[in-house]
Amino acid sequence: MPKLKTRKAAAKRFRPTGSGKKIVRRKAFKNHLLEHKSSEQKRRRLSNSALVHEADEKNVRLMLPYL
Repeated sequence: MPKLKTRKAAAKRFRPTGSGKKIVRRKAFKNHLLEHKSSEQKRRRLSNSALVHEADEKNVRLMLPYL
């Protein structure tokens, strides 16, 4: 059976948690246009990483076969 290819775009965006059971992602809206966003929003809501939702987890795992 041939090797499976990893989607490189997904590999840069997702990583497994320590146990490997869940997948972690970065939150959106913290790349640019930050001047008008409040520091509270940037610090509290956008800085922490989040878990991938259960409904999307299957698609992410298909893109990352060796995760």
